[in-house]
Amino acid sequence: MGRPMERVLRQTLIALRLADAAGVEAENRAAAYYTSLLTWVGCAADTSEVAALFGDETALYADTHDGDLGGMTMALFVLRHLGGGSSRLHRLGMMGGFLATAGRSVQRVMQNHCLAASDLAGRLDLGDEVSRPLLQAFERWDGRGVPGREGALDLAPAIRVVHLADVVEAFFDTGGKAAAVQVAQERRGTQFDPALVDAFLARADEVLAGIGDVQVWDEVIALDPRLGATLTEAELDRALEAFADFADLKTPYRTGHSRGVAAWATRIAGRLGLSDADTTLVRRAALVHDLGVIGVPSPVWNQPRWSVSERERARTHPYLTERMLSRVPGLEAVARTASLHHERLDGSGYPHGLGRDALPLPARVVAVADAYQSLLDADPREPALDPDQAALRLREQARAGELDADAVNALLASNGRRARKREVTPGGLTDREVEVLIELARGLSNPQIAAALSVSRKTVSTHLEHIYAKLGVSTRTQAALFAMQHGFVGAPPD
Repeated sequence: MGRPMERVLRQTLIALRLADAAGVEAENRAAAYYTSLLTWVGCAADTSEVAALFGDETALYADTHDGDLGGMTMALFVLRHLGGGSSRLHRLGMMGGFLATAGRSVQRVMQNHCLAASDLAGRLDLGDEVSRPLLQAFERWDGRGVPGREGALDLAPAIRVVHLADVVEAFFDTGGKAAAVQVAQERRGTQFDPALVDAFLARADEVLAGIGDVQVWDEVIALDPRLGATLTEAELDRALEAFADFADLKTPYRTGHSRGVAAWATRIAGRLGLSDADTTLVRRAALVHDLGVIGVPSPVWNQPRWSVSERERARTHPYLTERMLSRVPGLEAVARTASLHHERLDGSGYPHGLGRDALPLPARVVAVADAYQSLLDADPREPALDPDQAALRLREQARAGELDADAVNALLASNGRRARKREVTPGGLTDREVEVLIELARGLSNPQIAAALSVSRKTVSTHLEHIYAKLGVSTRTQAALFAMQHGFVGAPPD
């Protein structure tokens, strides 16, 4: 987001202190904790669309805290940033489209952000008391937010606390207590709940004490309302699946990629006779192997050709995956295995250039599964290969000493071509609607879907109306999540 590291942790600490200062009820205080941690993760789900509208999403997000963005000021902010990095003519065209449609494209992106964060909270079993506030991330006390349907006391108490804590943290970071107090005073009754602002102003020293110096990771963990609760094995798997799907939303080209890698890795493990423990390790590492992708700006992933610097930026993602997971007790082996998926036996991989002796069998299995699924997936730099072409490429990499030959042979031996026909299609979709859903999940526009399926644009529009109605969704992001969760994209044939 173009902000200092751990800023959301500091925001969460401020939110909890603010809740205490304002006498917020225990239930709403707990909701504020999880709402604060998840409010901005939606940025990972909408960055591809944001990049298409504004260029580098990091620069855009970094600029959002400076102004009181509501109503006309929000419109002016958007117009100033539309088409970032594009030609003057292209920017003018985008501005015209924004004005002509009353900003629907930008509102849709913001809605996707909220829906994705709310969906993640639901899949992590955090309840409606967290999922609902996340839908109000861009609303305001004065009702001039996005989508502008709720304001004042209609806003959940948790999101009111987070709105103030978010901006207070940003201004405290750049200007200290004086700046934090001033912005709260200036936006009292417009962006922020006046009662919360008054509570903050009365106890600002207490709320901000040591924020720049405390070990926020430890502080925030200690404040967790559910600290000590243990996930079952099944709950942990569901959580990791949710993280996998969320990471794959970074760009439409990746939809379902992580689930596909996990499915192939599990097949390979079965063929090689890995123990139950190692098979579980392989599946979990495969699910989260690409979490680091969300730490690389979308314009990098969407480039048809990488510059040297862009390639190096992309190659940091396995390292970021390991850093994201390394501080989670019990997932150390998963983090290490996941981070090795681009290493190669001959030392030609990245990010560390490790060789055969440093790569245990579970890491080799994940590497082969990822290599194969990547060959089946299209991206801006490489067209998708059919299974036979992908198998040939995989064998070539094994012969060259890059990939483990036994793991490659195990994958290819398990690679059935005939998918079992579903007795009941999830969501009650027809076969044609499933085809449209798959192309939609992969990021194709209506005209592109029509061309791919050899049907008219009107037919595609009709199918999409039926799909959205049957699934009870309203955005491409929600449809893509449904497609991933039900194996329409990414997963190999049964």
